[in-house]
Amino acid sequence: MYRFMLTRQWVLLTLACLALVPAMVRLGLWQYHRYEQRVAQNELIGANLAAPATPVQRLSRPGTPRPVSDTHRHATAIGRYDSAHQSLVRRRTAADGETIGFHVLTPLILGNGDRVLVNRGWIPGGGGLTAAPKVPAAPAGEVTVTGRLRPDETTASSGIKDIKGLPKDQVLLINSDMQSRVLRAPVLSGYLELTRTSPEPAADQPELIPEPDHGSIGPHVGYAYNWWFFAAMVPVGWGILVRRERRDRSNPRPAPNPPASPT
Repeated sequence: MYRFMLTRQWVLLTLACLALVPAMVRLGLWQYHRYEQRVAQNELIGANLAAPATPVQRLSRPGTPRPVSDTHRHATAIGRYDSAHQSLVRRRTAADGETIGFHVLTPLILGNGDRVLVNRGWIPGGGGLTAAPKVPAAPAGEVTVTGRLRPDETTASSGIKDIKGLPKDQVLLINSDMQSRVLRAPVLSGYLELTRTSPEPAADQPELIPEPDHGSIGPHVGYAYNWWFFAAMVPVGWGILVRRERRDRSNPRPAPNPPASPT
């Protein structure tokens, strides 16, 4: 009764089902691992945000990449802004995630002569691809800044391709090594994402970058269960097709009666 399963059509169908099941199981595991990574990342970000602020020079040194475990830790720095070497970081979105503008990147000169890059926040674009927007002036004199420590951006880590020929004082990546070559001075690795300034600056300042989302786990665990459900349904569907084929072959439909010949 099951000899039909040896036909080319059924052999190919069976092989396809045998290939689909492990592939779907692996896709489910991949999504579940992404869920676990997201949970671990959220826990790390939450712990770092809750930790007390540390002087930035204890966390970062020139030319020494920071470990992932320090990402989003609050750090403090005391110095004077170097507004003459300020840069605008292109293609950055506002808190709404849609409006395109710039991040304002201003070096802060520390007491020992080192610099730390401070991302002072977001400003809207200047109305054109090359037009520079009006940038709120950085606070004058000595200030104490507090910010979230972030790693240097690279094309590999951010997906942003660095290109040449940009307007003066505009960049695509926030990278301490690149800025060190421009400033011709040592720059601490990574940068600070500004959260607070003391003394309080003027009201007209860039829009501060919001705290990173560390509560959402994303859809990964749901996708994992979906893939495993599909993997379980493949053999079920294959069995239903086999039973239907066996039934149809066991009970063939009668041939239709030939039309009656005219008398």
